[in-house]
Amino acid sequence: MLEDVDGALLDYPAAKAPGCPFDPPAGVRELQQQGPLVRVRLWDGSTPWLVTRYADQRALLGDARVSADPDSPGYPLQTAGTPSRQQGLSFIRLDDPEHARQRRMVTAPFAIKRIEAMRPGVQEIVDGLIDDLLAGPRPVDLVDAFALPVPSLVICRLLGVPYEDHDFFQANSKVLIRMSVSEDERAAARRRLADYLDDLVGRKLAEPDDGVLSLLAERIGTGELTRDAVAQMAVLLLVAGHETTANMIALGTFALLQHPEELARLRAAEDPREVAGAVEELLRYLTIVHTGRRRAVLEDIELAGQTIRAGEGLIFPNDIGNRDPEAFPDPDRLDLGRAARHHVAFGFGVHQCLGQPLARMELQVVYGTLYRRIPSLRLAVDAAEVPLKHDGFVYGAYCLPVTW
Repeated sequence: MLEDVDGALLDYPAAKAPGCPFDPPAGVRELQQQGPLVRVRLWDGSTPWLVTRYADQRALLGDARVSADPDSPGYPLQTAGTPSRQQGLSFIRLDDPEHARQRRMVTAPFAIKRIEAMRPGVQEIVDGLIDDLLAGPRPVDLVDAFALPVPSLVICRLLGVPYEDHDFFQANSKVLIRMSVSEDERAAARRRLADYLDDLVGRKLAEPDDGVLSLLAERIGTGELTRDAVAQMAVLLLVAGHETTANMIALGTFALLQHPEELARLRAAEDPREVAGAVEELLRYLTIVHTGRRRAVLEDIELAGQTIRAGEGLIFPNDIGNRDPEAFPDPDRLDLGRAARHHVAFGFGVHQCLGQPLARMELQVVYGTLYRRIPSLRLAVDAAEVPLKHDGFVYGAYCLPVTW
C-alpha cells in the first residue's frame, strides 16, 4: 500500500504535477502500478478502496452488489455537502429498480436517433457563435464566448429552459461543481436551481411544449413523480447538460493546441468517422471527472485475491482507468487515430452517463468545425498561464484566451 513518509495513506483526490495539465496525478498512477485495490484517505478520515485498473472498474461498476446510494453504509462522500438521496440529484443517487424506473422516463429524448435529428440545429448554433468570434475583438476567452454557450443553448432547447436565464443557472452550477465552497453555499445553490426549475415546471403544467421538462411534468399528473422529484431531475439534466460538455470543449481545444500534429490531423479529417474517433480519444485522454465515481459495497465481493467487505467504500478514478496500458497501449500519448470508444469517461454499467449521445454529437460538431473555420487558432497566453479547475469535481479551464 502506497504511503507517505510518515506511514500514512495518501490523500485522495491528489494534485496534478506542475506542468502536466492533461495527465492524472503522478501519485495516483503509482497506486495503479502497485495493485488493483489500494486504500486511500479522504477528507473525513475514511479509507475506502481505490479501484485502479480499467477491467476491474468496469466489472465493479456493473456489479449489482455495488450501490450508488450515498445513504448506504461506507459510501465515500465527496465533501460534507454531498447530498443524500432525499436531498437531490435525482436518479443518479438511486439503485435499481427505482433508478431504472426514473431513468426510463428521460431515456427517449436522449436516444441516438433523436439526438442525431438535433445535429443540424447544433451545427447552426456552432456556426453562429464562430461567426461572432470572427467578427469580434481578439484575443477572446473561448470559454465565455464559445465553449459555455454551445452546450447551454443546446440543453436549453432540449429541456425547454429559457436561454435568457443562462447567467443565473450557470452561476449556480459553478457553485455545485466546486469542491472549495462550503456545504451551506452548495446547498443554497442547489435550492435556488430547484426553486427556479420548480417554478418553470409549474409553467409547463399550464402551458406544455415539446421539451423534456414538459415530458416530465406529465408524470406529475399520472402520479409517477412528485413535483419536487421533477425539479431535482431537472437540476441534474440542466447542470450535467452544459457543464461537462463546456469543459470538454475548452480543455480539448487546449490539449489540441498543445499537440499541433494531432490538431492538424483533425482539421484535415473529411470522414465524419475520423472526427467521431477523435472525440472518443479526447474523452479518454482527458477524462474530466477527476475525483472518482463513488460507490458503497452491499455484499462481500472477491477481487484479485482481496475481499471487499459489505459496508466499505469504493472510488473509481476513471482518469487512470483510461490510462491503463492493459486497455490502451501507450496510454499517455494523445493519438486521434486510436480506437478508444471503449473508454470509461462516461462511467459504466446502469449509471453510465445518460447524456453521452448528446455530448458526443455536440463535440463532433464542435471539433469538426471550429479548427477548420479558424485554422490559425492559437493560445493568446503562455500555456502555463491558463487557469485550470483543480478545485472542481469536473476538470477544465476557467478561461482559455485565444487569438488567430
